[in-house]
Amino acid sequence: MDFFSAVRCARRGLTAGALIAVVPLAGCYVVPINPHTGQAVPLHGTTVVSAPAVPLTVPARLYPANDLASGYGVVNATVTNDLHGRGSFHTNINGETFTGEATRKVGSGREGVASGAGNRCSYLSCTYTMNSATLGSGSCRLSSGALFSMHVGN
Repeated sequence: MDFFSAVRCARRGLTAGALIAVVPLAGCYVVPINPHTGQAVPLHGTTVVSAPAVPLTVPARLYPANDLASGYGVVNATVTNDLHGRGSFHTNINGETFTGEATRKVGSGREGVASGAGNRCSYLSCTYTMNSATLGSGSCRLSSGALFSMHVGN
């Protein structure tokens, strides 16, 4: 056992001379650490519970892809990825606020669809492909017929 593997040692006040060498280790327990990952290594018969995934919020940009969309210019949006195949998005196009949900297609860890409703009865439909949890691209169609190319991530 090396010094870095020992965790939470408690000293006990034993006075017997033969036990002095054992005192610093009394009440210790050892948790082996993987030097490559820094994570605890599960012992036989035990389970290491990892922290739940924290949703990631990333920016998205919608670039005009036809004449109907060119009047809106570049549209900024935010996408929140829950890291379990679902997410949500929010944007504002021409003063109308859109809120929606995105889900991955069945059998695909990368491709998905997103739908959003505006507060003035318009809607936005998107398809996308994610390269990672925070980077992707796709296209969106506004109910007016405006088309956008979508880029997710920094």
